[in-house]
Amino acid sequence: MVGLFLASVATGLLAATLLAKLPLHAWWIRACEFPRLQIAGLALLTLIGSLIIASDWQLPVVIACLIVLLIQGYRILPWTRLWPTQVKDAEHGDGDRHVTLLIANVLTTNRRSQALIELIQRHSPDIVLTLESDGWWQQQLDPVLDKDYPYSLKMPLDNLYGMHLYSRLPLDEPRIEWLIQEDIPSMHAWVQLPSGHRFKLHALHPRPPAPNESEESLWRDAELLLVGKEIHRSGEPSLVAGDLNDVAWSRSTRLFCRVSGMLDPRRGRGMYSTFHANYPLLRWPLDHVFVSEEFTLVSIRRLASIGSDHFPILTTFCYRPSRAEEHDPPEAAPEERQDANDTIDEAQARDQTS
Repeated sequence: MVGLFLASVATGLLAATLLAKLPLHAWWIRACEFPRLQIAGLALLTLIGSLIIASDWQLPVVIACLIVLLIQGYRILPWTRLWPTQVKDAEHGDGDRHVTLLIANVLTTNRRSQALIELIQRHSPDIVLTLESDGWWQQQLDPVLDKDYPYSLKMPLDNLYGMHLYSRLPLDEPRIEWLIQEDIPSMHAWVQLPSGHRFKLHALHPRPPAPNESEESLWRDAELLLVGKEIHRSGEPSLVAGDLNDVAWSRSTRLFCRVSGMLDPRRGRGMYSTFHANYPLLRWPLDHVFVSEEFTLVSIRRLASIGSDHFPILTTFCYRPSRAEEHDPPEAAPEERQDANDTIDEAQARDQTS
């Protein structure tokens, strides 16, 4: 009986692992990409159990678990310290080329605004990006932040997709866009560093693939890829930040990085999982910062809980284009660029409120 149970678990883990490889947008398929670490952990426990408890199912269980561990390990190892870093470490100095960004999905119903305010005051970031922030959150943050952060973009919404961008660095050509879905905003602006250099900031929070949100990942994927195409086309130094409702190792995010040529500072350093703050065994990296090759990394930290289901994340980068050649930006093959174009076209052609 125990052997049969272990065989059933191994079969389920293998099925979830293989489903994640399918190039389909259905939410239940894309959801299989999120818990790769958890699936690998369960596969390891199942493997150990099958070796301890001999049964007629032992060999197929061992084979299935080894396949799961190999596939999942291949995907998650780049986000561990066993892998080379993708964004190089910054050198000392160059403070006028630094930019520190704090990203916080506040959770609309969360009322612990003081916890976030204290984090901002303690770490004094140059830019604060809040997500899921509605009018109540704006009323709490404006009196505290407006003086020290005179540049801002504000879109309070009560649909879980409100956004607020506060900056002490000048914002040029700031704008709010509705890229794919008419109720999902994004923010874009040129940020001017104290050194006089500029980079393009894109702040995103696409809708996740989930039964109570969207039956497909199509619109999330299209928003990421649309921004990625623009970054590649322009060749401008860029930074993409936000709750992307996608994990770093997913098919969609990896395609975004190849299409855009953007780099992930987590690679080679750790997962820095930001969601779910309340369930330690069910966490994965949903809040991201991607940079172009002109940036090096000073630091990346996951901060303390502010009462949200997301942890805030704090990153500091140095704009150092002279070190761009040290990086190896990912590149999309022609068929991948066509796949990106097809995804964007399909999302724009279909009902955008689905």
